[in-house]
Amino acid sequence: MHDRMETPTPLSALSDGLVICVDLDGTLVRTDTLQEAAAASFFSDWRTLPNILRWLARGKALLKERLAERWAFNPAQLPYDENLLQSLRQAKDLGHPIVLVTAADHSIASRVGDHLALFDEIIASNGVDNLRGETKARVLAERFPGQGFAYIGNDATDHAVWRIAAVPIVSNASASVARSAHQRYSNAIVLSKRGGQLFPFIRALRPYQWVKNLFVLVPLFTSGALGDTAAWMRSLEAMIAFCAVASAIYLLNDLSDLAADRAHPRKRSRPFASGALNISTGLLAFPALALFGAWLAVLSGAAISVALYSVLSLSYTMRLKEQPLIDVFILAGLYTLRVIAGGQASGHEVSLWLLGFSSFVFLALALVKRVSELLRVQSINEQKIARRGYNVQDISILQAIGSSASFASIVVLSLYVQSSTAETIYRRPELLWAFVPLFLFWQCRLWLSTARGYMHDDPIVYAARDWVSWIVFGCVALVALAARVPV
Repeated sequence: MHDRMETPTPLSALSDGLVICVDLDGTLVRTDTLQEAAAASFFSDWRTLPNILRWLARGKALLKERLAERWAFNPAQLPYDENLLQSLRQAKDLGHPIVLVTAADHSIASRVGDHLALFDEIIASNGVDNLRGETKARVLAERFPGQGFAYIGNDATDHAVWRIAAVPIVSNASASVARSAHQRYSNAIVLSKRGGQLFPFIRALRPYQWVKNLFVLVPLFTSGALGDTAAWMRSLEAMIAFCAVASAIYLLNDLSDLAADRAHPRKRSRPFASGALNISTGLLAFPALALFGAWLAVLSGAAISVALYSVLSLSYTMRLKEQPLIDVFILAGLYTLRVIAGGQASGHEVSLWLLGFSSFVFLALALVKRVSELLRVQSINEQKIARRGYNVQDISILQAIGSSASFASIVVLSLYVQSSTAETIYRRPELLWAFVPLFLFWQCRLWLSTARGYMHDDPIVYAARDWVSWIVFGCVALVALAARVPV
């Protein structure tokens, strides 16, 4: 049984028995089903793109019909406007017929209708007529010629319907559309306004993930070239290039993972999954950020590493994230590429010691990420993660592989501190032995935090917010400085 609202809504003040027509895209659901269907078709098979263009050339109604046939969505997971749904259910209890009137294809509208069990009638696009703007107004005028109707919409094209409606109702609209409706129609009702796109867009870029790109600066520190101004400038350019490219790929990742994100207890609040950010915004921002990142990568001299990072990231987003073990090796490689790019940009090559140590550490961190996700899935009695190649039975073996990688990194570090390479860089290399317990403690603590369920989905972000990690790396920095001071 649906919950009922305890306080009256503006819909309850409508005249008795008045038909209430409600739009779907952007009104009842905070998304555009056509954009979602197109994105889902493209990400499932990029070869669909020529077909999309061909269908569009034959008319938008046909395009919607063809895409709807291929879109396997779960209507229960769409980002509904729950307040509007509650208002409609209350109005239905008061005797108002509720009609879904949408430009979406009829098959999509029917599935939504079956799920909500709310509508007395569904009027939608049918492969021939695109029920939008003037066409929607004409169809409704013919369907309800004398009794009139109230119409709930959100878009500027809905003015064509509001003009002929007995009661124009605005819901989930931009401030400009709501203001225009108030100016044009004396009896207009504004139920809600849509929030701005700026803050959801910034959230979608995931700026908190940019902390990973600090790895670009590692070669500057390990080579002792902290006074090289030119190297700093090029390294910072490379770091910003990674930030831009990574954010572009995060946008693409979220667009490709809409269904999986909506099934996730936390990720369902992401901007695209929740409907706070338009899909079209992401599709436009992706190439702009990618081109900006590519330009900076060329300027910094790290173009090869950034290009390889982009290819691997896109491959991971589109397919490789679903392949067990391959996915964690790809993640480790993406971390390592940041270090290599830092060496290319600064002109201070990455040693094999640093490459070996960082590769094992990054593999361990990638496995921490997967284990934490699986433990969270296990806690809610599920068996596997959507679009991942693991299930909860894999937790123990992944923990074993990950902890082994952590200890392997410490072995490499132990060999390094007594090598001739360390002697050429540090005046007092024997002090570097302090690195061994510090890094071992830090990684063991990550694994313990993961087992206890404290780990954020990304261990780098977790470490950046963890005061113990700050102390550990502060001690590492002090030891490195002390090792450079002559006796």
